Amino acid sequence: MSPGDFADHFSGHAQTYLQFRPRYPAVLFHYLALRAPSTTLAWDCGTGNGQAAIGLAERFARVVATDPSTEQIARAKPHPRVEYRVATCDSGLDHSSAQLVTAAQALHWMNVNAFLGEARRVLQPGGLLAVWCYSLCKIEPAINELVEFFYRVTIGAFWPPERRLVDEGYRSVALPIDELDVPPFDLVTDMTLPQFLGYVETWSAVQRCLAARGRDSLDAFARSVSERWGEPHTLRRVSFPLHVRAGEMR
Repeated sequence: MSPGDFADHFSGHAQTYLQFRPRYPAVLFHYLALRAPSTTLAWDCGTGNGQAAIGLAERFARVVATDPSTEQIARAKPHPRVEYRVATCDSGLDHSSAQLVTAAQALHWMNVNAFLGEARRVLQPGGLLAVWCYSLCKIEPAINELVEFFYRVTIGAFWPPERRLVDEGYRSVALPIDELDVPPFDLVTDMTLPQFLGYVETWSAVQRCLAARGRDSLDAFARSVSERWGEPHTLRRVSFPLHVRAGEMR
């Protein structure tokens, strides 16, 4: 499978991605482990720096985590039960060998049909497919309005078209699964102002804006947020709407 089957917007800032992207709640991986037929093997496709793979490894005996970006994989956090591989939607796994296949904040960058075909090949009968994403974060109303304007207006034209799938919570993606009624999960973290701005800088649209316009737009946003944040090292609760779809493949 060619690299073109997976849109890579993050190799150029893999270290920043590792440092500032939020971590998924442990209860999500507990839920997936309970729903999977067993916990011998999971495949995490589009793993990035391993944000989901590390969580899966707390519940699964073995996790194979793939990403097309050599830079992302090189910076992935090591774990004794995680095997990282540079690959697009080719897992390299045996037929019917996995009990769970996941794609965390990655499905919108993939060739979805290729991913689903490989997931069907490697999942054992009764195996679980789970995909999830998180959409625009919330902090408090005065800051949220600045984030919303920056997201939709200032850098709106720089978002790749696939981003709309995240805004829709993946609801428009046709998945061949017997869909579970997944309970809500909270993705929340406490951030200082530098941490929040570091996270914003990992957005694919921000990176494209930086390449086209330089830092003026991002710096102006940072100044406006700092006026409402208060002391830069004040921790504020940042909540990310988490959208999870899961079920046995048909």
